[in-house]
Amino acid sequence: MRVKGYGAVTPLEKTMISAQVSGEVVKWHPNFVQGGLVKRGEVLFEIESDNYEVALLQAESLLKTAQAQLIEERGRAEVAKREAKSMPDARVSDLYLRKPQVMSAEASVKSAEASVKLATRDLDNCKVVAPYDALIVKRDLGTGQFVNKGTNVGELYNVEKAEIVFPIAGFDRTFLPNTLLNLPAEVSTREKFSSVRSGTIVRDTGIVDQATRMGNIVVEVNDPYGLKDDLPRLMFGTYVEVSFNGQGLNNIVKLSQDLVTNNKVWVLGDDNTITQKVVDVVKEEGKLFLIGGGLNSDDKIVETIPEYAQDGMKIKLASDTKEGDDKSSDDANVISTSVAQSNKDA
Repeated sequence: MRVKGYGAVTPLEKTMISAQVSGEVVKWHPNFVQGGLVKRGEVLFEIESDNYEVALLQAESLLKTAQAQLIEERGRAEVAKREAKSMPDARVSDLYLRKPQVMSAEASVKSAEASVKLATRDLDNCKVVAPYDALIVKRDLGTGQFVNKGTNVGELYNVEKAEIVFPIAGFDRTFLPNTLLNLPAEVSTREKFSSVRSGTIVRDTGIVDQATRMGNIVVEVNDPYGLKDDLPRLMFGTYVEVSFNGQGLNNIVKLSQDLVTNNKVWVLGDDNTITQKVVDVVKEEGKLFLIGGGLNSDDKIVETIPEYAQDGMKIKLASDTKEGDDKSSDDANVISTSVAQSNKDA
């Protein structure tokens, strides 16, 4: 079975870009505009960094001072330790051995190291980089503008991967394979000049919508905008058809829908008489019905049904009409079940 569904292409993730430090914008990427494409790690915009460079130098200076004090205290502790060997144990205390002073100096070094780390991070954050290959959806800044920490200045869509979430009706879920994860799928655009991309089913949402009684399946497409490979673009918002292989069915006959009325098919009986047979319509596929039961392999299906057909009516086969004879209103064409079963175009 070929299972089909329809849905819109959406980004795997969306990100609101904001500055992590305050300052004046001194530069921004030429592609940091609506519709621009940037690659992972490229600098989107820069904030004036002088204040943060000064803060880093000051933090490094405090770290050096704290490290010097720690060296000095450790030296005094060593001297006290040697002197304590010639003194009674009762007079030797942690304070005499300068253990509190050493611990305080060590804490000062760790505090200074933390300040250096924060100052380094703030300096690095003066350059705001793209977290992934991205499509720029919105930008709200310009050169010379002062931005505050945490203010949203743009929106990005991830173009490394795209998702299509599409519903599956209850009668189609019967034909789904037992395992959907990593099943290949075909994604095609619904346009005059359609394009086809390969995708992979990544999950079933696991919930049936109470309003539509449908469940959703998610297909993932790599590099939808064709940045890495020369592939057709699959732009966000495009309405697409998704199809993939479902469960296999055996002994299926494909018939045109106009040959099936109220789950009944006209077949040719003995002595060129016609009769109706009740059939089991498994699924509708385009202009065809998939018949799963009710027909035998040797049945001959009437393709051209006479007017006012009745059970037991005797007919003349069109193939038996001689050239030049007037065609009777009761003439009929027939096709064998085996032909209908093997002919995919029916």
